[in-house]
Amino acid sequence: MKPAPPHVFDALVVGAGHAGCEAAAALARLGRNTLLLTINVDRLGHLSCNPAVGGLAKGHMVREIDALGGMMGLWTDRAGIQFRTLNTRKGPAVRSTRAQVDRDAYMASVRADLFGLERLWIRQDTAEELIVRDGRVTGVRTALGEEFTARHVLLTTGTFLGGLMHVGSTRLSGGRMGDPASTGLSASLSGLGFELGRLKTGTTPRLLKDSIDYTSLEEQHGDDPPPLFSFRSESAHLPQVPCHVTWTNAATHEAIRSGFDRSPLFSGVITGVGARYCPSIEDKVARFPEKDRHQIFLEPEGVNSPEIYPSGIPTSLPLDVQKAMLATIPGLEQVQIVRPGYAIEYDFLPPTQLRPTLETKRLHGLWCAGQINGTSGYEEAAVQGLWAALNIHARLDDAPPFLLRRDQAYMAVLVDDLVTKGTNEPYRMFTSRAEHRLLLREGNADLRLTPIGREYGLVDDSHWWLFQDKKAAVDGLLASLGQVEIRPDAATRDVLAELGLTPPHAKASLADLLRQPEARIHPLLEAFHPEAAETREDALREAETQAKYAGYLHRQAELVERSGSLEKACIPEDLDYAQVAGLTHEAKEKLETVRPLTLAQASRISGITPAAVSCLEIHLKKRGLL
Repeated sequence: MKPAPPHVFDALVVGAGHAGCEAAAALARLGRNTLLLTINVDRLGHLSCNPAVGGLAKGHMVREIDALGGMMGLWTDRAGIQFRTLNTRKGPAVRSTRAQVDRDAYMASVRADLFGLERLWIRQDTAEELIVRDGRVTGVRTALGEEFTARHVLLTTGTFLGGLMHVGSTRLSGGRMGDPASTGLSASLSGLGFELGRLKTGTTPRLLKDSIDYTSLEEQHGDDPPPLFSFRSESAHLPQVPCHVTWTNAATHEAIRSGFDRSPLFSGVITGVGARYCPSIEDKVARFPEKDRHQIFLEPEGVNSPEIYPSGIPTSLPLDVQKAMLATIPGLEQVQIVRPGYAIEYDFLPPTQLRPTLETKRLHGLWCAGQINGTSGYEEAAVQGLWAALNIHARLDDAPPFLLRRDQAYMAVLVDDLVTKGTNEPYRMFTSRAEHRLLLREGNADLRLTPIGREYGLVDDSHWWLFQDKKAAVDGLLASLGQVEIRPDAATRDVLAELGLTPPHAKASLADLLRQPEARIHPLLEAFHPEAAETREDALREAETQAKYAGYLHRQAELVERSGSLEKACIPEDLDYAQVAGLTHEAKEKLETVRPLTLAQASRISGITPAAVSCLEIHLKKRGLL
C-alpha cells in the first residue's frame, strides 16, 4: 500500500507535460518525496502537437536524457510506430533519430511509470499562487483552495500560463484544446517582480483517417530494424506503420490567401512571437510567395487511432478557410476535420532571470523548466525537466550543482543559451548551435553522460551493467583496430580491391585503412579480424566513428582544452560590476542582468566583447580570485 503523502514535500512540480513528467520521475526515483500537480491527470505526458519524438538535434537530446537515466527514450521506444535515422548521407555528428509514436500508448506508458513510483504523489488541481516566506518559495495555493508545502517548487507550465487559443477571429481560453488555462499563476509571478513575455505556437487540424484517399500518395516507411532511442531498449514494442506524403499547390495557396484578412496572425490579434523555424502555413505562404508547394507528412496518431496529423500545415485560419485549403490538397479532397488547427499564445519567463541550475535568481527554491523558459518542443522541455530535477536533488543534499559544459552535451548548450543570451522567440535546438557537435553524437551520449548519471544516482545497476558492457566492447575494438596490421602483399591487395579500398604502400593498421572514405568496419573485420566482427552493433558503429574521425576528434578536444581556462575562471555571484575598470555602461548592464558564473559564460553574452572579458579577468586577478 502506498504511504500517505508527507506534510512537506521535497519538491512540488507544477505541470505534467514532458518537463514535468521527466522531472517528477527523476526526483521520485532519487528518493525525493515529490508532488506532481496537474490540471488534467488524464493528460500525463500528452503530446500536445505532433505525435513524434526526436528529429534533428532533438534526437541527440533524447539520447542524452536516456544516458543520464531519464525516461523519454524508454517511453518513446515503447510507443514508437515508425523509427527513422535522419541525415544518413551526412556525417555522424548530425545524424538524428526520429520516431512516430502512438499518442495513447505513450501516455499510457508515462502514466504507468509515474503512478508506480513510491515517492511520487499526483494530484489534479491548478496552481494559482506561489507561497513565499522570507524571500523563499515554500509552496503553492490551488484553485480548489488547498495549500501544498514543499522545499522546492518547479514550474513546468508549458503553454498553460494565460493560454489563449485562436481559430480565425474566435478566441478561447485554454492551455490546449480541451484543457483550461492557468490564469492566476502569471499574476502571482508578476506580483513577485518577475518579468513575463508572450509567445505563440500553433498546431494543425486533425483529420479523419477514413476520409483520406491514399491511392495516389507516396508511402514513407521507417528503417528496418528500427533505430531505438534508449540504450536500455532491445526492440520496438508496437507494429511499425507507414506515413504518407502529399503537397500543397497553387490552389491551396490561393485558398490560404483568401483568409489573410481574417487571420489573427496578420490582423494584429495575436501579440505573441511565433516560432521562426516552425511557421504556420499562412506565414509560409506569405513569406515565401515564390514557393509553389510545401510538403505535408500524413502521420498516424497511433496504430489504431482514427486520426491523422498533417505535419507541415499548422494554422490559425478560420475554420471555413481550413476546410477550403484542405480540399485542394491531393488525397485530402474529401477529408473531414476531427479537430481544428489553432494558434495558442501563452506567458513565459524570459530565461535570463534564471541561474544556470534553472533556479530563479529572484526567489530561492523556485525553479522553471520547459516552455515557461521560452523553448519549443517536447525534447527541449524534457531535458530542462531532468536538468532542474538533478539540481534540486543536489541542493537537497547540499552537494555541488549539476552543471555540464557545452562540449559535454546538447542539453548544456540549450541551458547555457537560455540563461546567458535569453530568447524573445520560441527557442529550438539545432546541431549548428553546438560549436563542438562532432563530440556530441547520438551514439556516444552514453559514453559522455552515463557515468555522470550513475554518480547522481539515477542510473540503476542494470543500466550501468549495459553501459559497461558496451564501453568494454568499444575499447576492445579500438585496441584491435590499432594493433592488427596488414602488409600490402598480393593476397591483401586482392581483398582490399574487393572491398573497394586502396592498398597501403607500407604496413598499416586497420584503423589506418578505416580512414578511407569508402571503408566500413564490418567488412574490414570480417576480412582481417573475424573474431571481432561479431561484436555488438552499437559498439561497432561507435568504434568505427572514433577511428574514422580520430584526427577531427583530436582537434576538437584540443579546442576544448584551450578554452578550458575561461570555463574554470569563476566569477563571484555578488561581484560589483560597477567597480570593474574599463567596462562600458552597456557591458555592466548586461553582466549585471545575466550574472555569469565563469569568464567563458560572460564571453557568450550578446554584446560582451573580448576587451570586456579582459577587463573582467584583470579585475578578478587584482582581487586574487584567479
